[in-house]
Amino acid sequence: MKALVTGGAGFIGSTLVDRLLAEGNVVDVVDNLWAGSLANLAEARRTYGDQVDFHHLDVRDTALVDLFRRKQPDVVFHLAAQADVRVSVARPLFDAEVNVLGGLNVMEGARQAGVRKVVVASSGGTIYGEPAPADLPVDEAHPQRPVSPYGVAKKVVDDYLYAYRALHGLDFAALALANVYGPRQDPNGEAGVVAIFAGRLLAGEPCTIFGDGEQTRDFVYVDDVVDAFVRAADRGPGTLCNIGTGVETSVNVLYASMARAAGVTDGAVHAPARQGELARSALDPSLAAEVLGWKPTTALDDGTARVLNWFRTQH
Repeated sequence: MKALVTGGAGFIGSTLVDRLLAEGNVVDVVDNLWAGSLANLAEARRTYGDQVDFHHLDVRDTALVDLFRRKQPDVVFHLAAQADVRVSVARPLFDAEVNVLGGLNVMEGARQAGVRKVVVASSGGTIYGEPAPADLPVDEAHPQRPVSPYGVAKKVVDDYLYAYRALHGLDFAALALANVYGPRQDPNGEAGVVAIFAGRLLAGEPCTIFGDGEQTRDFVYVDDVVDAFVRAADRGPGTLCNIGTGVETSVNVLYASMARAAGVTDGAVHAPARQGELARSALDPSLAAEVLGWKPTTALDDGTARVLNWFRTQH
């Protein structure tokens, strides 16, 4: 397969690139390096040489369409995004430019290049808005009522995918991701609490929990997420699938587990709750099991231990 991965120098994208290359595919990587890093691709480029090609390019750039025409990929994995909910609230026009117009640019490139399928990273944590606790874990039939510009943009891209399939025959699969964690995640970001805790625990610095820590998230390991992307290249035509574990884990439980694994006995520092933060979140992955043959296989304790080990090797 000839694959093209946007956001391929990022945390999830580079892990996907590694998997695609290991399976013998030829991969073009597109990234503007705002959040991604060439360091994430260093081993892949060293190991696979001409099998992987990097393009320093923004998904909003019209040159992207030319690249698609020139490279003629079979499948496009679209992971490039402005992924910070708080940035989307502060700068909704910027968020829409990157996520909506950038997504449209990818679709246009795919349409004009005759791409067989586009597999897109959607957001299971935002497109459904604030589900009632009784609706958890939420499934794909739940109404999509996002309450952040980021969530709105992701929903709009999903809607455009349906339209492009109906109008132009461009096949797609949209993967609504839960809270993805794993090696290479940025410990300085706002979304990766596992990476943030790992970095601070190993540095001997206190970890901050906002609010009472009883807010829950559905933590899914990056290798499991990448497996869903690879499966979606050939399965689940025209579908939106949740990619999560269906299990709620509170931030307090997450911290206790990671602190124990890191040999830290001190408790976390609590700070006021952040405005607009969801109280509870979990995704029902049943449809992904049905149409992709996918299920998560990495237990949270095992996954967080791998993250801690990765941070130890990096620092």
